[in-house]
Amino acid sequence: MAIKSDLWLRKMAEEHEMISPFLPELLREVNGNKIISAGSSSYGYDMRLADDGFRIFSSVYGNEIDPKKFDERSLIEPDLHTSKDGSRYYLLPPNHYGLGVTVETFKMPRRVTGVALGKSTYARAGLLVNTTPLEAGWTGRLVVEIANLANLPLRVYVNEGIGQILFFESDEDCAVSYKDRGGKYQGQTGLTYAKV
Repeated sequence: MAIKSDLWLRKMAEEHEMISPFLPELLREVNGNKIISAGSSSYGYDMRLADDGFRIFSSVYGNEIDPKKFDERSLIEPDLHTSKDGSRYYLLPPNHYGLGVTVETFKMPRRVTGVALGKSTYARAGLLVNTTPLEAGWTGRLVVEIANLANLPLRVYVNEGIGQILFFESDEDCAVSYKDRGGKYQGQTGLTYAKV
């Protein structure tokens, strides 16, 4: 199993719609404004945070978080802000955890799995992106779990890079894919909460 290159990513996006919408080049600027990089890099893909499903955990309405009996009242939707340059962002309060969803939809082939990691630009500002697998056979928009470890509010920009996915292709099919076993997060199209 080997990590896959930007050439392989382009081929898989074109022929198998593995990533949609797909940015074949790494974008660092949009309309003359710098952004947190998004798109295809040398050996990975910088996924973007969407503006249609960001929530922050809060004790305002919820008493606890139980992943077996998830209570949506433990999450609140923050305001979406616009900066002077037109960039849009959410503010993640200090020492808070949030859930977002990617702009991209992923359609993982049977021999391919991916691992989502954080980006150094955000890591250096105190943002931790949870390492999440994109299993062979899984399809959907990826829910991104992020934590602000800093003691100041942190801007989390939408439609800009939030993390990077590394893709690995096996030389053989798995016996049972995520789709085969009826994975509980198969086909998610937006922010999906914890399920058992």
